[in-house]
Amino acid sequence: MLIYVKLMLTAVFWGGTFIAGRAIAGSVEPFSAAFLRFAVASVFLFPLAWKKEGRLPLIKREQLLPLVLAGMTGVFAYNIFFLNGMKFITAGRASLMMAMNPVFISLLAVPIFKDRLNWVRGAGIFLSVFGAVIVISRGDFNTLLSEGVGRGELLILGGVASWVSFSLIGKILVKGLSPLVSVSYSSLIGAAALFLPACFGGLFEEMSSYSLVDWTSILFLGIFGTVLGFVWYYEGIRKIGPTNAGQFINFVPISAVLLAFLILKEPITWSLLIGGLFVISGVYLTNMKSSA
Repeated sequence: MLIYVKLMLTAVFWGGTFIAGRAIAGSVEPFSAAFLRFAVASVFLFPLAWKKEGRLPLIKREQLLPLVLAGMTGVFAYNIFFLNGMKFITAGRASLMMAMNPVFISLLAVPIFKDRLNWVRGAGIFLSVFGAVIVISRGDFNTLLSEGVGRGELLILGGVASWVSFSLIGKILVKGLSPLVSVSYSSLIGAAALFLPACFGGLFEEMSSYSLVDWTSILFLGIFGTVLGFVWYYEGIRKIGPTNAGQFINFVPISAVLLAFLILKEPITWSLLIGGLFVISGVYLTNMKSSA
């Protein structure tokens, strides 16, 4: 029961990351924001891992590549796509596009983890994709066909691909390492990869000009969106599997849209509502057990 509460809170925290990402999109360079997020996270993760595990286990040779891949997908690539994308797209729309994650996780889990895909889950995939098209096109399919997908949408789709990869790699990692240790090492690897690009992007020159909102957003991303969110998500992957844990991402866009409306005053349009309904319904069907 506790793991379901943790996964629900994780969904709320991750909904808040879209608000925080939008808040700093125009004032903090993306590489700097991503580096600071995971530098903050690492400060909390490693002492927490040491206390819980009694030590920091040495990484075995066969674990090194999955850890590097996790750091480069879930930390480096995802955050660069995410923070750059938030410059061009609203928090609510970005969160609904990110809700496609469980669909692709389910699809790729078929050949990788031998999961079954029946007609109900197939219908869910269709509904989710259709809903995403409504959200991306803002309900105007002709514009989508004539002008294509916008820059912000493409960047967020890159974030989707990065997170799906991270989730599937996580299933491999937690077989030999605890979720907390896995997240700690992958965060450190991702932060190390982000450091030089952040320096070239003016990290140290611009830090003194960050506002209270900027620092609050960075701390929220680091502590709630990373430390608590990543650890609890990995616990969910280990205990109930990547498909079932991914189902809780359904609640991320709901919290994100509501928070964006309340905090950022973003409008809730008909295309957002209808598209979101299709996406969430489709994701629910996609993650139903085969016996259903």
